[in-house]
Amino acid sequence: MRILLAILLPFVVFFTIGRPIQGVLCLILQITLIGWIPAALWAIYCVSQYDTDKKIKAAVGAKSDD
Repeated sequence: MRILLAILLPFVVFFTIGRPIQGVLCLILQITLIGWIPAALWAIYCVSQYDTDKKIKAAVGAKSDD
């Protein structure tokens, strides 16, 4: 769902993952049609990093419980 949102409205994704300053910067980039593609790629990259960070935190948390 976030990937689709990252393609259609890249700046919104940053607000959903808790990065409002990057969201504002992405909105400024997204205002131009030429900047939409880099903004979408940036948002997709950040979503993938966010998902990876969540998985790592879950694995480390599960490992420390052992």
